[in-house]
Amino acid sequence: MLGRLGVALAGAICVAFLSLPLLALLLRVPFGELFRYLGDPLVLDALRLSAISSLTSLALMVALGTPLAYMLARHSFPGKRIVDTLVELPLVLPPAVAGVALLFAFGRRTFAGGVLRDLNIEVAFTLAAVVLAQAFVAAPFYIRAARAGFQSVPRDLLEAAHTQGAGGWQTFRYVVLPLAMPGLVGGAVMAWARAVGEFGATILFAGNFQGRTQTMPLAIYTALESDLNAAIVLSAILVLASFALLITFRLVSGRQLDMVGLGE
Repeated sequence: MLGRLGVALAGAICVAFLSLPLLALLLRVPFGELFRYLGDPLVLDALRLSAISSLTSLALMVALGTPLAYMLARHSFPGKRIVDTLVELPLVLPPAVAGVALLFAFGRRTFAGGVLRDLNIEVAFTLAAVVLAQAFVAAPFYIRAARAGFQSVPRDLLEAAHTQGAGGWQTFRYVVLPLAMPGLVGGAVMAWARAVGEFGATILFAGNFQGRTQTMPLAIYTALESDLNAAIVLSAILVLASFALLITFRLVSGRQLDMVGLGE
């Protein structure tokens, strides 16, 4: 009895600790002036750039990360552990280090930057830099979840599909992908959330220019120095959008698991 009470108390303290800052933020939202702030150019530009950059980086992560996740999950090859380590390395890198590394890789005075400049392509301190920074720090979240999703597909189902004459693409499309979809969607949600919230690598590699590279986290940082209410509105939008996305994902993924008989 005492053990259960102790566990419940610890859980309640943890939930309160995680919820209190968010509640304190939402209670400070200036609802009477909300529409005025939603029309502020600082807020509108930040919302637009965050939406464009995060969705673009998510598409990049899904397009390039899905094949890599499948390869890591279903195949063995020389150097697999090294590849796996390199993929997860951005998870433990400080964001500032990630920004400096990207700047040294794609900056204007680097080899890659020079090649791109010869092609009239500028990366550093542009929207492209925002997308690359977001993809660099968020891709491991998607790849890890997608890999787990692919690994969860029973091998006997794949063998059964092959015995029924299904080719490699048919097996992937009609067997592997539906069963791994909860993992892929969950990884995409987490990667998108991480991309939207990216700050350190973005400010170092892309700068903080309103209308060009200033995403919502950078706009919050800027607004804290001049307009606290604008920072509160932007923060509240991020909190509510993240909460709605996570709730939607849980509902959708739960239905998908039930449909394939894995909901219990």
